[in-house]
Amino acid sequence: MTRLERNVNIAAVFVPFAATILAAIFAWGTFLHTRDIVIFVVMYALSAFGVTIGFHRHLTHRAFDTSKALHYALAVMGSLAVEGPVLAWVADHRKHHAFSDEDGDPHSPHVGRGSGVVGMIGGLYHAHIGWLFATNGRAEKHRYCPDLAGDAGMRRIHRSFPLIVFATLALPFVAGYAWGGSLTAALEALLWAGLVRVFLVHHVTWSINSICHFFGTRRFDTGDYSTNVFWLSLPSLGEAWHHNHHAFPRSAYHGLRWYQLDPSGWAIFILAKLGLVWNVVSVDREHQRAKLAAATH
Repeated sequence: MTRLERNVNIAAVFVPFAATILAAIFAWGTFLHTRDIVIFVVMYALSAFGVTIGFHRHLTHRAFDTSKALHYALAVMGSLAVEGPVLAWVADHRKHHAFSDEDGDPHSPHVGRGSGVVGMIGGLYHAHIGWLFATNGRAEKHRYCPDLAGDAGMRRIHRSFPLIVFATLALPFVAGYAWGGSLTAALEALLWAGLVRVFLVHHVTWSINSICHFFGTRRFDTGDYSTNVFWLSLPSLGEAWHHNHHAFPRSAYHGLRWYQLDPSGWAIFILAKLGLVWNVVSVDREHQRAKLAAATH
């Protein structure tokens, strides 16, 4: 990792954090309006679904097929979350699955951090944030995502990441100005739907790396420490059924029981009904029972 890349990651972590503290202070006054909440929800949905449906279930795991237009649109949406350029994100995540909770995993809380309370805290810190300054973006793209690295359109989106980062902040600023008609309204929207939204999407995503490999429940034989964490299921749009995902990585649906809330899976189901995606991968009850049975022996 170059010094520039490290400094960019530091800024991506701490600038939204500082903005969130600022927002919490102003929230006690009048620096939060209905328009900010609406723009926040729209931007959260675009960027978070871009990560869960786009970067993760489609680009990383090929859980469904779609048109080139939606293929690229999902890559741009995922980039709005400011979690790194698309090829780097996919390569890191595929490497995570190749070495899940073993040496080589970019963000396992269980590897190389020692034992006891100190080891646990160090492991959780590394999995949540620390890896961004050490192993983030180091997975070889032509090894882990040759399908995307060989796509000229995807490479263009990857190279355009700085421009997309500008857009993810400019969009709420412009929307706030158009709705509120003042610079103050634009700055409010930039704060809440721009920086605070990036902060929340970041930490929800990173919680899958840390919390969902340490605390929670397990049903299947996965060979790693992945867990399901129900209280993260809605903010993560279904990604917190992470143990289910590690048991069946290509499944488009991470919630495998009726009560396992999976908004990303619901969205994929709707897209399939509309004919916008197809060849959607799902796991039937027989395969789930077989994996469950293996876990009990």
